[in-house]
Amino acid sequence: MTSSHSPASAAGSPSVTPYDDMTPVARTAYRARAAAAEIAPLPRSAKDDALLAIADALEVRTSEIVEANAEDVTRAREAGTSESIIDRLTLTPERVRAIAADVRDVAALPDPVGEVVRGSTLPNGIDVRQVRVPLGVVGIIYEARPNVTVDAAALCLKSGNAVLLRGSSSAYSSNTALVRVLRDAVGGAGLPADAVQLVPGESRDSVRELMRARGLVDVLIPRGGASLIRTVVEESTVPVIETGTGNCHVYVDAQADLDMAVDILINSKAQRPSVCNAAETLLVHQDIADTFLPRALDALAEAGVTVHADERVQAYADGSKATVVAATAEDWETEYLSYDIAAAVVDSLDAAVGHIRLWTSGHTEAIVTTSQAAARRFTQLVDSTTVAVNASTRFTDGGQFGFGAEIGISTQKLHARGPMGLPELTSTKYIVTGDGHTR
Repeated sequence: MTSSHSPASAAGSPSVTPYDDMTPVARTAYRARAAAAEIAPLPRSAKDDALLAIADALEVRTSEIVEANAEDVTRAREAGTSESIIDRLTLTPERVRAIAADVRDVAALPDPVGEVVRGSTLPNGIDVRQVRVPLGVVGIIYEARPNVTVDAAALCLKSGNAVLLRGSSSAYSSNTALVRVLRDAVGGAGLPADAVQLVPGESRDSVRELMRARGLVDVLIPRGGASLIRTVVEESTVPVIETGTGNCHVYVDAQADLDMAVDILINSKAQRPSVCNAAETLLVHQDIADTFLPRALDALAEAGVTVHADERVQAYADGSKATVVAATAEDWETEYLSYDIAAAVVDSLDAAVGHIRLWTSGHTEAIVTTSQAAARRFTQLVDSTTVAVNASTRFTDGGQFGFGAEIGISTQKLHARGPMGLPELTSTKYIVTGDGHTR
């Protein structure tokens, strides 16, 4: 595929385009563009019917999906893949049912397409309205998380977009089975099946080609580790919505409720450590270190968490059940995605903020405090997508925020920031209505 494929040529009929000369990836994108034009004007009812058909099909064909997933899991174990990645990869009947429930939740959400963002009648009588419209063709490049396949398809369909799915080769069998189920359901509901497609190929060449499909693909969203995201951002000629890694912090303030702090810490770190909103660093105010850290270290030990500690935290290791190792500079910037956490004692709230500013990935930071002044200062000074006060970092999630599923968590500051739901999968256009007005 060359860069000569423009939106105008893609919108034409196959008889006037170089369709036969396209690569498999380009053909897939071309079909997606045609499907996007078809579904963009559809009413909510048509899109919701397709989503409900998807949810039903997932449940009916669960065994087919789980069987395909087992092939990926077996290959992953044979390759020595870490347990945290295998956890992300694994689909069980319960997880498939939960995914289907998420799709139904998306169907129940308001349709963002056509929403008037703002509008007014000008003094000259012309009516100006800014309305939400689909982005068009959305490409998703993601790693070993087959649930993303369904989440992305559901959100894109609901917002009137076609989606191109490029998962990792480690989840190829799972994604192939899921997309087969999705396409059958979408086509059976009367929508173009090409609104949901798996990008062909398992090599990096197909990823590179997708990243250069400017004019056929409107936007790319990478979901995965820092290396994947950096590659897509730096090498893509297609516009990118940058999602980020989750080096999330929990700061326990001098005026914290210690019982609450322990609960929030353990939930943030150990409830599901393999996800991006899990806490990776604990910061403790020096005034409560003597009373809090012994409890925190024991609780982390019971949860099976290894603590990568600065010298001040290490001083509390004697007599503790915890596994404590000396932290290196690398630990402060690491997204472990495992039962590991970095920990430090800080002199003040401002010192905690300074540490976070230096090392954060801009995802989620939490403060535990009974002081409204401390909470207010922390939320004002910390510049991340989400700042939690007396709540777990694990709440940074589209489903938890009431968005249904999410397409990802954007850590950039343009267009979308934080968990991305339906509105973030739309752009806008202006509709100007006059009565013979001329300028």
